Amino acid sequence: MSNSLALFAAAALMTVASPGPTSLLALNNGTRHGLRGALPGVVGAALSDLTLIVAVALGLGAVVATTPWALAALRWAGVGYLAWLGWQLLRTHPPAAGTAGTAPAAPPARGRHVLARSFLVAVGNPKGYLFFLALLPTFIDPQAPALRQYASLALVFATIDAAVLLVYAGIGALGLARAAQPHASPWFDRLSGLALLGMALALAAWQPPI
Repeated sequence: MSNSLALFAAAALMTVASPGPTSLLALNNGTRHGLRGALPGVVGAALSDLTLIVAVALGLGAVVATTPWALAALRWAGVGYLAWLGWQLLRTHPPAAGTAGTAPAAPPARGRHVLARSFLVAVGNPKGYLFFLALLPTFIDPQAPALRQYASLALVFATIDAAVLLVYAGIGALGLARAAQPHASPWFDRLSGLALLGMALALAAWQPPI
């Protein structure tokens, strides 16, 4: 099982390291709220991993993946939420005139809001269900207790995902320090908004392989 876990960990790392909605949110949260304020979003993404893996382990992932209306409903819910987040970020206002050289007064990070936003973005993406549905059975030994194996895979994936998102959040916190660059954060919010809208369009155009 150790070799299987190592291979699974490598596959998980390659998957979560590629840019996506949750990594973009982690980067944006780090920029707006600092590393500490981005932590709830990292927790939300890890909880979504556990939720999807539990769904696959219980057979719910297969139901969603093989039921056209359920997959379509999940896809359009994800499209709508990504588009709404993108629009909210696009509406970010620049600092008021006369505040150049000072850090903009950003609202304090609301932990539950940041957590819920990352969780909903990840759990509302139907690609996640299809990904875990295709990947997890490859690493499950039918001769061994399934529950323990699924728990191990879930822990490995969620840990790697959290570690990668912490890196993204750290880059956001360090690379665009608001005190040093007072006008950078609103513009980065707008770029993030455009990227999320692009991801929403990509998800809308995506056709599930069923």
